Amino acid sequence: MYAVRKKTIYAILLLSPLVFIFLSLFIGRYHVPLPAIVEILWCKLTLGYCNLPDTYVSVVWDIRLPRAILGALVGGCLAISGASFQGLFRNPLVSSGILGVSSGAGFGAALAILIFSTTSYIYVFAFFFGGLAVLMSYMIGRVYNTTPAIMLVLGGVIVSSVFSALISFAKYVADPYDQLPAIVFWLMGSLASARFQDIAVAGIPMAVGIAGLLAIRWRINVLSMGDKEARSLGINTALSKGIVISCATLATAGAVCVSGIIGWVGLVIPHIGRMLVGNDNRVLIPASLSLGACFMLLVDNLGRVITGSEIPLGILTAIVGGPFFVYLLKKTKGGGW
Repeated sequence: MYAVRKKTIYAILLLSPLVFIFLSLFIGRYHVPLPAIVEILWCKLTLGYCNLPDTYVSVVWDIRLPRAILGALVGGCLAISGASFQGLFRNPLVSSGILGVSSGAGFGAALAILIFSTTSYIYVFAFFFGGLAVLMSYMIGRVYNTTPAIMLVLGGVIVSSVFSALISFAKYVADPYDQLPAIVFWLMGSLASARFQDIAVAGIPMAVGIAGLLAIRWRINVLSMGDKEARSLGINTALSKGIVISCATLATAGAVCVSGIIGWVGLVIPHIGRMLVGNDNRVLIPASLSLGACFMLLVDNLGRVITGSEIPLGILTAIVGGPFFVYLLKKTKGGGW
């Protein structure tokens, strides 16, 4: 009975993102009937002729579908990175932005908005500075040619603080009528401008990061026992940590550069996964990927329909994540596992 229950949970987790993506095509202020959505998807996938109004095709294929796919990718990347870091650092209170990737990407986007006028440079600058922030954190954390978990976290805190100050400086010097609103809106997180081109560009680092974390997830179990125990089992801890951090950085930076800063997903979702499948990272990391995709789609759909104007994703995820973080603090007393 227990084995059947586990297989059922795994099957549901595997199929849930596809179901949420399909349901997202119905949600919006412009109603599109179910037969029309199915016909549009079939015609586009088979390269056939679609005998439907152009408005239907544009709403479903050009607006809602790329937004749903990108939202699933972003949520999955943030959640799987958070789960990997929680296992690596042996602390359930860390998230995907613990090494400064979000702050670095935020500064990169703000800098691109100050210098250029096209969104393509925002993606490049956000991705580059997000990766740079993690590299700086890693270099700070390398003490005596080792990488203790506490030093990596402290390095992330330092780098995040520096880049947060640089973001504030960028706001200070920005044009208050044009550039400043763009910076503020980007920092709050949104998928409103999602296009298939964004998926094609940002999907590459996200896919590489996800694939790497899925491939090395069994080693995270070993690393979570501590450096001495991992080395005694023949694991090159420095190399393994570097691979985990690199893959998580690729996934997170790829997500943040197209969605803006969306907090709490990397903290909350892995814990929901543990409630369903336990602490084994071989199962938890794929489960977090699926749950993160579903959670992001749910929040995005809610933000689109709850009011007349779209609510930024960072606001809604913080409303959920804040109370959950208080619960974690009470449960763990601020410590690790």
